[in-house]
Amino acid sequence: MKGWKGMAAGAAALAVAVAGCGTSSSGSDSGSGDGKTLTVWLMDGSAPAALTDALHKEFQDAHPGVTVKYEVQKWGGIQEKLTTALTSNTPPDVIELGNTQTAKFAAEETLEDLSGDVSALGGDQWLAGLKDSLTWDGKSYGMPFYASNRTVIYRTDLFEAAGITAAPTTRDEWVAAIEKLKAANAADPDFQALYLPGQSWYALLSFIWDEGGDVAKQDGSAWTGALDTPQAKAGLDFYKKLVDVSGTKAPKDTDEATPQQMEVFGTGKVGMMIGLPWELAGAVKANPDLASKTAAFPIPSKTAGKTAPVFLGGSNLAIPAGSQNTDLAKDYLKLLSSKKYQDMLAEGGSVPGTSTDTAKLATNPVGKALAESAPNGKVTPTTPTWAAVEAGQNPLKDMLTAYLTGAKSLDQATGDANAALTKTLAG
Repeated sequence: MKGWKGMAAGAAALAVAVAGCGTSSSGSDSGSGDGKTLTVWLMDGSAPAALTDALHKEFQDAHPGVTVKYEVQKWGGIQEKLTTALTSNTPPDVIELGNTQTAKFAAEETLEDLSGDVSALGGDQWLAGLKDSLTWDGKSYGMPFYASNRTVIYRTDLFEAAGITAAPTTRDEWVAAIEKLKAANAADPDFQALYLPGQSWYALLSFIWDEGGDVAKQDGSAWTGALDTPQAKAGLDFYKKLVDVSGTKAPKDTDEATPQQMEVFGTGKVGMMIGLPWELAGAVKANPDLASKTAAFPIPSKTAGKTAPVFLGGSNLAIPAGSQNTDLAKDYLKLLSSKKYQDMLAEGGSVPGTSTDTAKLATNPVGKALAESAPNGKVTPTTPTWAAVEAGQNPLKDMLTAYLTGAKSLDQATGDANAALTKTLAG
């Protein structure tokens, strides 16, 4: 959830918060009219105002007598607010929730089962990773809204000066580019070829998945850790290789938010960072000169011709089980899933949730990298207990710091983290 909060907060520049907060829903379930109100909760920074303005006008025009009550929510405290709203007698009719939150509310039976509506909501266009995030016990409890993923953001001018003529497409080429950047900037003691904090576990996921491993495995309804497998160990070892070869000065005991890596990249002393689009936007805002000197490429795979799998951070849209306007809510989702509004999401810099057409996204180097890597995206284990992994003493973060600092061997670090992860996933 944390990575998604950061993405949404950064994307806020694309959207305008247009309402206060509240909980209301009125009228019996019907497809149209007669003074009904459809209450929609979307999160701050999720959709450009141009999209929501057009969407709500078109929806109201198609449903005479219906008013869309659009309320923008803040990510801070949203899980508690949703918990209260979804168990009330008057929940909102459409809600946005982070894709790592969906399983929790589905398991609590507070979301409408939309399995029979998947086709009408563009289900044949959903990315596999996004579909997994809203599937619980074999049923679909929403539709994907939009997503984003990490790419390698880099300085084009520094690449050129170091003699790097093309963006890396494999891990070996990536390491070679790091070596060239270091050599070309050896006279500057503050230069970092790659800024890589010690606890960037979302980046670690890419390396583990690229090795064919995973963080956890499912056996029936139970999940257990898989961090002690050879594949997971290989992914962790590659992370350490990047840290060692780059000589990054980033702390080994914090993640990309402490300090904010976009601020470090904005100093102009960094060649690359593994980040989200909003982080580049933040760096450019602080240092406008970077606008014409940056681009991105997908996180490279160890296998030529492929990109590494990436974590798809993003949101789903769902209908509360207690909504009094279920049919209207489904019509709202159908309209939002149409190509017109999916293209608008892509134009705003997001991976569209219900369309594989990313032409509108791939109009700049960063968007192109997102579009190339998103089809190979995945999500964390779809289980209600995963939220506790991210909110608590995250075993993946502890594992990274222990191994990178030498406090534990590879086997010790992965073994201890796996035991802690298994315990947390068991609830």
